[in-house]
Amino acid sequence: MISGETGFSEFEMDLEEFEIQKIGKFSRIWNLGHGGSVIGKPIFLNEKIYFGCRDSHIYSVAAETGKELWRFRTGGPIAGPISVFEGIVFAGNEEGYLYAVDVERGKLLWRFRTGGEIFGKPCKYKEIVYTGSKDGYVYALNMKTGKIIWKFKTGDMIAACPCEYNGKIYIGSFDEYFYCLDAETGREIWRFKTGEEIWSPVRFQVINGILYFGSFDNYLYAVEAETGKEKWRFRTGKLGNSSGPVLHKGVLFYGSRDGIMYALKEESGKEIWRFQIGEEEIITQIALVNDDKLYFGAGDCNFYCLDTETGKEIWRFRTDGVIYSSPTLWKDRIYFGCWDCHLYCLDLNGKELWRFATSTLVQAKLPPVMEDFEFVIKKSVSETEEKEEEKYELTSLEERESQYSVKTEYVMKSEYKQESEYK
Repeated sequence: MISGETGFSEFEMDLEEFEIQKIGKFSRIWNLGHGGSVIGKPIFLNEKIYFGCRDSHIYSVAAETGKELWRFRTGGPIAGPISVFEGIVFAGNEEGYLYAVDVERGKLLWRFRTGGEIFGKPCKYKEIVYTGSKDGYVYALNMKTGKIIWKFKTGDMIAACPCEYNGKIYIGSFDEYFYCLDAETGREIWRFKTGEEIWSPVRFQVINGILYFGSFDNYLYAVEAETGKEKWRFRTGKLGNSSGPVLHKGVLFYGSRDGIMYALKEESGKEIWRFQIGEEEIITQIALVNDDKLYFGAGDCNFYCLDTETGKEIWRFRTDGVIYSSPTLWKDRIYFGCWDCHLYCLDLNGKELWRFATSTLVQAKLPPVMEDFEFVIKKSVSETEEKEEEKYELTSLEERESQYSVKTEYVMKSEYKQESEYK
């Protein structure tokens, strides 16, 4: 049924009579508010947990007890996950700065200002740290000094976490392209065209030489990391894709924004099973696998544990906020951040060991899930049934070529380290 926050609160109708359509570029992430909510994956290092928060702070707490060790205040809400490399905590925020903070003392080492909000988790190659920005640039900075080495301009905003693999940097953009760049020079090696913008609050995954990423065209893509050649794609629902898969025993586990956790064959992308959370309940994270169990949080405020072989639910833990943070494992403990302004620590049976409250228990404003989508009346029942049969299937090469006029490109135009075709 359609009701409540979807915008159809005055009446109820069967969902079968409607379909979901995207009405503009994804804007929800740019409209988050200030508050104590935690969105990024906590980082474990030397028996300490580090994480960023919508209250503008970076926190360090003891992994065993949850006791606060230090906090560092930035100039704006931290929108995405943080990184820790070689004794330095790196975090981007909504004022457009990338911060470098000493991991032991919580003291500022340097900061670098980009031209827009920073949403993604920084990555590292050698002595270079990389981040994307809403201004459309990928930045490469000296990780010790913050001095810029190169920058590469894409065709639109960036709200994604770059990843490094074999001396290359991989990142997606709102211009619908996924880019592969030379890590040392910023030279473009190839780009891959999707059908909608690419946004990811988690690090893009390269597993066994295959790069995995989602797009708001509702596909999860598997692409050869070296060449950009597509291996397969898998279609989910209508709300786009923005998470990453985890591999276990030849099976990829992938959560979609329409509230489904999928188990897919690594080689073919064919579906093995699915676990439905609920309508419009987002999963935007990388799940955790341990001892044949799958752990993840969701937009229905629950943290789940499933059997990896069958997809059967083993237990769930209820919080007071949506969970967009990927979980972290240490010993027999699971850590994750929550929109209810807490960092949680659970044992492997779902029992709460402790929770840490951030500086305020006022949750950050969270726009509706359907803000960039709308329900429209379907034209006919016959058309609907045909679409439903196709909804979760892999498409053939011929079908893909008819869907996109521009296919995978191998572009080597960027001869200089700070140039692209976008000026």
